[in-house]
Amino acid sequence: MGKETDSSRQAFDRRLKQAMDRNNPDRAAEAALQGSDITTVGTVLRAGTEMVAGLAVGVAMGWGLDRWLGCRPVFLILFSLLGGAAGVLNVWRLVRPQDALEDKPGPHAGPER
Repeated sequence: MGKETDSSRQAFDRRLKQAMDRNNPDRAAEAALQGSDITTVGTVLRAGTEMVAGLAVGVAMGWGLDRWLGCRPVFLILFSLLGGAAGVLNVWRLVRPQDALEDKPGPHAGPER
């Protein structure tokens, strides 16, 4: 008896969704746009996090080396630049088009046969 109720409920839900889509065709498009907005926000937040993390790690390493070796600003400046460059590289990898990755074989790709 439970299976009959589940299948009739699923059929009803399917018919209801079809009727709602016929009456409001823009609803499906709006739902797709909302999903892409969330994805965009997530990508932007990740890009910002990558930049801040790269710079923070570089500054921390430079400060630690300067403090340990006693040569004040040298390593801080050097590792700040390296950390910033690492952050930019990570963001570039994040936003790079995926098509470019598929066209080029990887470094570990075997010989073509």
